[in-house]
Amino acid sequence: MHDSPCCSPSGRGPARPVPLSAPPPTVTSGGSTEGMVLLPGGEFLMGAEDSEGFPADGEGPVRAVALDAFRMDACAVTNAEFAAFVADTGHLTDAERFGWSYVFAGFLPGALRRDAPRPEHTPWWCGVEGASWLFPEGPGSTVEERGDHPVVHVSWQDAAAYAVWAGKRLPTEAEWEYAARGGLEQRRYPWGDELNPDGEFRCNIWRGTFPTKNTAEDGYRGTAPVDAFEPNGFGLYNLSGNVWEWCADWWSTDHTAADRSNPAGPGSGTAKVIRGGSHMCHKSYCNRYRVAARSANTPDSSSGHTGFRCVQDMRP
Repeated sequence: MHDSPCCSPSGRGPARPVPLSAPPPTVTSGGSTEGMVLLPGGEFLMGAEDSEGFPADGEGPVRAVALDAFRMDACAVTNAEFAAFVADTGHLTDAERFGWSYVFAGFLPGALRRDAPRPEHTPWWCGVEGASWLFPEGPGSTVEERGDHPVVHVSWQDAAAYAVWAGKRLPTEAEWEYAARGGLEQRRYPWGDELNPDGEFRCNIWRGTFPTKNTAEDGYRGTAPVDAFEPNGFGLYNLSGNVWEWCADWWSTDHTAADRSNPAGPGSGTAKVIRGGSHMCHKSYCNRYRVAARSANTPDSSSGHTGFRCVQDMRP
C-alpha cells in the first residue's frame, strides 16, 4: 500500500498461496441492469483542496473531468450476490487461497485476538487464519444473517472476477467520484458539507474514540445493510462509510497530465484505488469518507472493511 497506513492493511507477507482450483469466470452476456442506476455523465469538478484532506493522497488539484453516461449498482455487492457468483463459478477468493485475511481486533474473541499477527503500524488489525467472505470474523463467524450486507474480504482480483461474471466492470475512480457526489458540486459528502445534518446520521463510520471505543450511535459497529441510510441525489447508497470500494484504476497522485475525458488512470502500478472510507473511519485518524478522499491497496489484499460495486457501459 502507499504511505497512508491508517485505512487498509495490505500485503500477504510470507503466506504461501495455493493454486487456483476453479476455472476463470465467463462473461454473462450483456449483464443485467437490475438494481442499477443510470447516470447521465457530463462534466464535473473532480478532486478537492479540503482543509480536512490529505495532500499526500493526491486529492487535488480540482479539475474538470468529462464522462460518458453509464450505469452503476445502486448498492455495494452483497454477500447473497457474491454467493451466487461463487456457486456458479466455483471462484476461490484470494483470502481463501492464502488461508487468512485481516479482521479488526475488536471483533475477535480473546483467543483469536491474542494469537493473531498484527501489522506494526496498524495493530488494531489481526491476520486471522480462516477469515474470508464466508467467515468474516474468522472460524465460528458466519454471514447467515448478513445476506444484505456488503461482501468483504474480497481483493481487487476477486471484485474484478465478479464484475466479469456479471457482465459489468469495476468503476474508474472518476466514475466513482462523479457518482458519489450525487449531482452536487464540490461538496464534502454525498449529501452536502455537514457530516450529521440536523443531527441525522447519514453514513456508517466510527463513532466514539478510535480505535478503543465505538459507540455505534449510527446503529452499527460493523457493516450495515447495503441500503442503510438515505441515498444520494443519484439514488446511490452508502458511498461514504460502510466499506471501502475497489476502483479499476492503478494508484497515482500525479494528475497534472491526466486525460480529462473518461480518465482511466495510469497504465500500470502496484496498488489499486479504493474509495469511500468504511465503518472504521474516524475524523481523528482517517476521515477518508469524504467524496474526494482516496486511498489504495495491493490487488491481492483483503480485509473486513473492503468491498465493491460495479458499473456498466451504456449499450448502443
